[in-house]
Amino acid sequence: MHRITQIALFTALILPVWADDANQAPVTTAAATTAAPTVNPDEIIQKFAAKEKQFAEALENYTYRQTSKILELDDSGEAVGKYEMTADMTFDENGKREEHVVYAPVSTLKRLILTGEDLEDLKNTQPFVLTTDQLPLYDIHYLGKQNADEIPCYVFSVKPKKLVAHQRYFEGQIWVDDRDFQIVKTYGKGVGRAGDQQFPMFETLRQQIDGKYWFPTYTHADDTLHFKDMDVHMRMLVTYKNYKKFEGKSTIHFGDVVDPNAPPQTEPKKPQ
Repeated sequence: MHRITQIALFTALILPVWADDANQAPVTTAAATTAAPTVNPDEIIQKFAAKEKQFAEALENYTYRQTSKILELDDSGEAVGKYEMTADMTFDENGKREEHVVYAPVSTLKRLILTGEDLEDLKNTQPFVLTTDQLPLYDIHYLGKQNADEIPCYVFSVKPKKLVAHQRYFEGQIWVDDRDFQIVKTYGKGVGRAGDQQFPMFETLRQQIDGKYWFPTYTHADDTLHFKDMDVHMRMLVTYKNYKKFEGKSTIHFGDVVDPNAPPQTEPKKPQ
């Protein structure tokens, strides 16, 4: 009998790939074409990092619904355990971001346990954002041009320069739109100092929201995690839907209606 062992997964656009699609081929990444770039790679990096910073700031002003599902599969590909949670990312009355869980049945996962690293990856690593402030943390190398769902893109490899305790990083490849200079696709995994925790390879896709920003809408993983004492086949699907720009509400209080023909009121005298 195998003991329960920890696993690090990510929670966090739109394809019907979840329902019983055990025969679906796992997501893989293809080598990018090594054509010479029309723009200097360093210049491209600076441009998309600046756009990513704008994207990250814009996302803080949007509400959306995130649904996360994780299946634990047996040797035949049948689900033997499931984790699921749906949460609305909204704002409180003071305009502060808050997470409102709307659906979270009891997990039936048997050999996988979600950890703090899992939750961090679900929030930040799978919907990976690479802003100007984060560039010094990563080694970034240009790989060439390649289409992502018919979108011409620059492809880069991304790897953290060093791992710092209690920090999560992304390692893999990113596809940057050659017109808007925004990340439209990522493929890789979360990395960090996490002991005998294993992390699945995942693919995250973005879609253009409000004709301006490329927001994450779909993350998928189908991978076998190799622990010291067992292998576990898992499948994950995270969707991000219903993006809406948050408009702060203000309340204006009005006084009583004033009759212009009424005699002026005098201030009451103070008692002697």
